[in-house]
Amino acid sequence: MPMKLYFDNKAAISIVHNPVQHNRTKQHFIKEKLEGAICMPFVPTTQQIADILMKGLFRPSFEFLISKNSIFLNCGVWTDSTFRFLVERWKDHLPSDYLVKEAYVDQPSEEDACRCHFTFVQESTLSIDSQLVLRYQWFVGDRTTSKFTLIPDATGEVYWPKHEDIGRILKVECTPILGEVEYPPIFAISSPISRGSGIPKVVTLDVHGELVEGNIIKGHAVVAWCGGTPGKGVASWLRRKWNSSPVVITGAEDEEYLLTIDDIDSSLVFMYTPVTEEGAKGEPQYKYTDFVKAAPPCVLNVQIVGDTVEELTIKGVGDYFGGREGPSNFEWLRENLDTGDFMLVSTGTVEYTLSKEDVGRRLAFIYVPINFEGQEGESITVVSHVVKQAPPKATNVKIIGEIRENSKVTVTGIVTGGTEGSSRVQWFKTSSSTLDGEKGLDALSTSKIAKAFRIPLGAVGYYIVAKFTPMTSDGESGEPAYVISERAVESDILLTSSLRTDIEAPWHPVYSTVLQPAEIVHSLSHPVTLQRLFLPPPTSSKAVLRAIKAGPTLQTPPAMRFGTLAALPPSLNFFSITGDYTEGGILTASYGYVGGHEGKSIYNWYLHEIENDSASLIPEVSGVLQYRITKDAIGKFVSFQCTPVRDDGIVGDPITCFGQERVRPGSPRLLSLQIVGNSIEGTTLSIDKKYWGGEEGESIFRWFRTSSDGTQSEISGASTCSYMLSLGDIGFFISVSCEPVRNDWARGPTVLSEQIGPIVPGPPTCHSLDFVGSMIEGQQLSFIASYCGGERGSCFHEWFRVRSNGVREKLSTHEFLDLTLDDVGSCIELIYTPIREDGMKGSPRSVLSDVIAPADPLGMELVIPDCCEKEEVVPKKTYFGGQEGVGEYIWYRAKSKLGGTALKEISDASEDVLVCSKTLTYTPSLEDVGAYLALYWLPIRSDGSCGKPLVAICNSPIVAALPVVSNVHALELSSGIYSGEGEYFGGYEGLSLFSWYRETNDGTISLINGATSRTYEVTDDDYNCRLLFGYTPVRSDSRVGELRLSEPTDIILPELPQVEVLALTGKPIEGDVLTAVEVIPKSETEQSLWNKYKKDVRYQWFYSSEVGDEKTFEPLPAQRSCSYKLRLEDIGRCLRCECIVTDVFGRSSEPAFAETELIQPGIPRIDKLEIEGRGFHTNLYAIRGVYSGGKEGKSRIQWLRSMVGSPDLISIPGELGRMYESTVDDVGYRLVAIYTPVREDGVEGQPVSASTDPIAVEPDVLKEVKQKLDLGSVKFEGVIILEEPTPALTTGGMDALGMKSRAKNATDPLFSAKNMVESTPPASKIAPENTDPALIGPKLDDPAQISLVFAPILLKMKLRASPYYASIRPQPSPI
Repeated sequence: MPMKLYFDNKAAISIVHNPVQHNRTKQHFIKEKLEGAICMPFVPTTQQIADILMKGLFRPSFEFLISKNSIFLNCGVWTDSTFRFLVERWKDHLPSDYLVKEAYVDQPSEEDACRCHFTFVQESTLSIDSQLVLRYQWFVGDRTTSKFTLIPDATGEVYWPKHEDIGRILKVECTPILGEVEYPPIFAISSPISRGSGIPKVVTLDVHGELVEGNIIKGHAVVAWCGGTPGKGVASWLRRKWNSSPVVITGAEDEEYLLTIDDIDSSLVFMYTPVTEEGAKGEPQYKYTDFVKAAPPCVLNVQIVGDTVEELTIKGVGDYFGGREGPSNFEWLRENLDTGDFMLVSTGTVEYTLSKEDVGRRLAFIYVPINFEGQEGESITVVSHVVKQAPPKATNVKIIGEIRENSKVTVTGIVTGGTEGSSRVQWFKTSSSTLDGEKGLDALSTSKIAKAFRIPLGAVGYYIVAKFTPMTSDGESGEPAYVISERAVESDILLTSSLRTDIEAPWHPVYSTVLQPAEIVHSLSHPVTLQRLFLPPPTSSKAVLRAIKAGPTLQTPPAMRFGTLAALPPSLNFFSITGDYTEGGILTASYGYVGGHEGKSIYNWYLHEIENDSASLIPEVSGVLQYRITKDAIGKFVSFQCTPVRDDGIVGDPITCFGQERVRPGSPRLLSLQIVGNSIEGTTLSIDKKYWGGEEGESIFRWFRTSSDGTQSEISGASTCSYMLSLGDIGFFISVSCEPVRNDWARGPTVLSEQIGPIVPGPPTCHSLDFVGSMIEGQQLSFIASYCGGERGSCFHEWFRVRSNGVREKLSTHEFLDLTLDDVGSCIELIYTPIREDGMKGSPRSVLSDVIAPADPLGMELVIPDCCEKEEVVPKKTYFGGQEGVGEYIWYRAKSKLGGTALKEISDASEDVLVCSKTLTYTPSLEDVGAYLALYWLPIRSDGSCGKPLVAICNSPIVAALPVVSNVHALELSSGIYSGEGEYFGGYEGLSLFSWYRETNDGTISLINGATSRTYEVTDDDYNCRLLFGYTPVRSDSRVGELRLSEPTDIILPELPQVEVLALTGKPIEGDVLTAVEVIPKSETEQSLWNKYKKDVRYQWFYSSEVGDEKTFEPLPAQRSCSYKLRLEDIGRCLRCECIVTDVFGRSSEPAFAETELIQPGIPRIDKLEIEGRGFHTNLYAIRGVYSGGKEGKSRIQWLRSMVGSPDLISIPGELGRMYESTVDDVGYRLVAIYTPVREDGVEGQPVSASTDPIAVEPDVLKEVKQKLDLGSVKFEGVIILEEPTPALTTGGMDALGMKSRAKNATDPLFSAKNMVESTPPASKIAPENTDPALIGPKLDDPAQISLVFAPILLKMKLRASPYYASIRPQPSPI
């Protein structure tokens, strides 16, 4: 074990564990040399014992470290030498081959878990059968280690020091036990117990309970309070789905939690935060559970919803529980009135429509719950009321037959709501094709039972209507049903004017003369068919015949037109069905065809429930003229429909022929009969037979037993289609006979099957197992078991109790079982194991009883304790009789104490007794003070059964509660007016005391003097504070309760200073300044608010932007003053200024704003115009200025020269740009620039000028020229070429200029450069006024001949003559 070297320097520890760039430190040197032999834990400086020998300590620190520096060191861990000493001392007293590796105690702290550590190691590798067991005992003592007191019940590995143990020392003895041998104890001593931090912490956290849906699980936390007062921790539950983060479960904030369907396949997280009564919170801890499983599927509250009346739909419902519901099974069964059994009628649906067969019977609904995984639960069955018959109602009413004069039609319909009796039919005619009740109907007949009707002549051209009134056999009638024909009644000859277009007057059908089709056929020499005939009214039948005989080519007068006559269409002139209308018989259809040569006519056979009703096609015999009657046709009518088809494909009208009678079943007989099953005792034999002859009824079966010698005897009682082989059948042969019986009791010949056998003994089997006794609490149960499988031996049985959740509990193996209260609500299961005489065991058989019913409910005891106002009274009662339900409770208030008969008959008492409540518990109110409470209790079992009532009354009257007040709060009635409210409780209120308090922002609460009423008006002292209302309740008998303060109100603040109107001064023109001016309301209150509480006013400017048809405003950055100067980019925009007032309390008012119209551009103007340049003749000059007044257009710039002190300006041609390069001509002049601003739309502003200082020669150039001139190293020769005689340039003129000349020829004077420099006249004497600047100055023939040093001389000469050119060439120096 490495030696511990304690450091109080974390930097040194870090250096040791990360020695990069620290290879010269002493710590790393120690670590490197002693690698593996030492470890370096951290210890706080206040607990570094080595400081006793290294530092000068204050007295408290010195005494504290001295107390720790005994034979043990640093929080209960032995020093190395002491530990080795004790190990050697203990070695001889320990189990052989065992050594002590560790023996120390953690640093103990108040109310925190202190754990001891004892570790034993085995020296040899030999296995030891017994395991070493350690037993602990804790002691406590003072600072001296000689006296320790045993701590009772402190025998675990962990001990929790108490508050009174602070400053004391713990000792723990560890006794090793190996097998049966107990060895002497070893011990460890702790450091002094320190005071707890007051911050609780969770030591262990567990979750108890089965993780199954519907169960309640509970989180349990073991908390170390560390000196704090134990309080209620904060618990919460989280749900964690697979591979996702936990989510808080809303409302799950208790240590208990009910598992729901949402928790299935999820892991729950229990989070617990310990909190002391002082409010200190510890670190929250979490505990994850396994995944929650679904409960077994079950269903509760199964019931049938809906009225049990014929033709209505009922629905089976129930509350499913047990995971997510899967494809649960639903079954509907109908009661058999003869046997009482229920027969299956529908499956797979929760809805069922009641039919005629259900009337007078009950229906059963079976709900088999199945979860999503396919697990099936226990089915629940519920039975409905008896189905009532519905009132008669006619549906699917139709008129069948040809709608033609003198034809016979029949009305049919389906009557529901009982057996149809003498339903009545009445016939009408109407000219409308739609029905509107009996409106517009003319009666054609009276109401009668006959449903057939022959259409009279008077109905031709009208629609016929049948009124069908359904009636049952008992005379009950229903609502009549109306049906109208699809078309109007036709005559034998249809007369119409639809094809007549050349006659003015409309033509009408003629009904006075009836011409039968037969007359037309016999009158014609060739077969034709009358399609349309047009005759003017009136027309006789003879005229019609004459027109027909004349044929299509007959020339008829204009008054008579008729259509074409053609060959007869395909039709039938006779139609019949012959044959035996018996099951298995053959029916044959025959007909006579007319209308040309027959093609492939269409044949179809149909079945009808009733004659002339809708039919169902028999597809297997379509296209043939014969039909062999099958079983499906029994009891139905057969019809044959033929659609004649001519060989040219012309199709005639289909014609249907009905059979003469309903199909009869055939004679019953058996085609085969045999026994199915094994010839083993206990096996159930069944019959496999083939029956023919209608619907089979209850055929007669007889079973026979035949011995080996051929003797045959009938088995008594065996008269069903199955038979179970019994003990008496062993060694015999078994056969069965069957006499077939049709459902109308017609019988056929008896058939005997072949024998099977001989019968051999079967395994021991219990075929039936039934309870004997009542399933009621307190009764005794026994059973009856039917045994087969040879001779019975000592059969075995067991009784079990089965809880509602499926848990089974074994009860006994006795013959009888006494039902107790624990069995109520559960089922009893009996498992019976058949055993043969030779010891062979069969398969166990079980039977499950119904739920054990409780005994009759009985109230054993009822006591009412002493009562006090507003304290809930819970009566003490004792109930017997199964699971108690919600009993009936009635509380009475009586002015006096009742007894005897008056108490028992309290419900009939006088006005002095009043009903207070009808719940189990009751909380007395103010009205009950001084009265007596009585309780009437009617015990009711959970199934609703009632017992005998009990009545009890309290011994003493109800006393008033102490005066208290709740819901104390301050309510603001209006601005500055508050009202204190509270709910008083505790007898009748007297003169309660009221007070008001003021709370500042630092939490100081002070009483407001003089505020002793419920209402309070705010003063200036209350601003920026909160108000509290104090309510001291006083009872009418002067009993004073505890003062209650309301919650502080919101901070009391005055009204916000408001800006009534915000106005803008200035014009909305570019360059102008807009100023926002706020208008303050004139009321004294507002003026006072502004004067006292206004802090500042903030402004913000916005500019408009168009987004579609909407105008929005965007803020202008850094524009937060009350003034704003309009800029170029503001042109075409609207500006808005918002003003917000802030008071001294930091509140801001609603913004007030003002908007401008569209900003217009200003007059063009140039400001700050100046000319930039160095002021020398070789420089470039630029003009600069600030333009305003819209977008600048083509502004004009003009450059000029000006003499110093002279107002005259000399234009510089061609210089119109913003830049100007100075020349020698500008020396001595000021440059002047005139800027005329022009807007882009052509508007001009006032011109503005700027000028420079006089232009000078470049100093360096001038200096150099002067030096060379002084040295005489440069001479100039001036040559003047006169192009025109000029007096100014004659010799005399030259003399007048003060220059000496030497004539080179008549016109070439030679100028001395020095004289030229010294005698240069002013420019005004040389250059005429308004001289073109382009002509001033020399024109150099060869610029390369003139050095730059000559330029100053030329500038000084200022040759301004015009129109001449001077050519100056350098003269060689004498030197």
